[in-house]
Amino acid sequence: MVTEKNSVRTEGLCYAYKNQDLTQVYALQGLDITISRGEFVAVVGHNGSGKSTFAKHLNAILTPDMGRVLVWGMDTREENLLYDIRRSTGMVFQNPDNQIVATVVEEDVAFAPENLSVPPAEIRKRVDAALEAVGMTKFKHHATYQLSGGQKQRVAIAGIIAMQPDCIVLDEPTAMLDPVGRREIMRTVRKLNRELGITVVLITHHMNEAADADRVIVMAEGRVLMDGTPREIFHRADELIAAGLTVPQPVELLRLLKAAGIAVEEEALTPEECARVLYKLLQKR
Repeated sequence: MVTEKNSVRTEGLCYAYKNQDLTQVYALQGLDITISRGEFVAVVGHNGSGKSTFAKHLNAILTPDMGRVLVWGMDTREENLLYDIRRSTGMVFQNPDNQIVATVVEEDVAFAPENLSVPPAEIRKRVDAALEAVGMTKFKHHATYQLSGGQKQRVAIAGIIAMQPDCIVLDEPTAMLDPVGRREIMRTVRKLNRELGITVVLITHHMNEAADADRVIVMAEGRVLMDGTPREIFHRADELIAAGLTVPQPVELLRLLKAAGIAVEEEALTPEECARVLYKLLQKR
């Protein structure tokens, strides 16, 4: 049963930015979303859809103009709850260089728990566990400036893990990374969710990344356009493309084959599924 205590939810969330002429432009318009503890949710949408503004409300970086946001039952409008909200819901942003605060990897990961006044012995345990969780243990004595973009982003995630959050919100964490770096981050995110049970909210414009989630929320003009499993969402390819979005490559390939008059009777979401469908097609020829 989903309750306020075991979910992150928005209720009628509205938020507007002010233009230079002081007129208001609504980025979120009556947003109602509930994310259960332990879910891996991907949020996608074109630029200006409101997905990053939504993400910043989950950590109380922004607070609602109307409606409310409840993080494990805590209302983000309550200033006395901000410490607990931000400790339980960590944020990872696009540019890892903007999140690295120390010159040595393990010192950077220790920064957040030190500021939470965690005892030194406990910090040591948390740093070691966090670095192991993101596959960066052997780099703990390395200089942070010598790391690749993907490694820096994993260190940034480790710094959040060391706070022992219930939820991690990642706002386009792979946007500035190459394909190798993107794969590193997605492996890390899957592990955190599936092995450690951390709730993950991933803001992304890479549809192949969204296909890995338990659930996909599609946003447009500050509202929810679609909400379902990756298979449900991406098999509505025509609707997504009409909304100015793309679909995962396996879905697009089979869609193009159908448009070319080839009798594709099955659907596929992953490269492995797509390969099986193509193999069956070749056997028929």
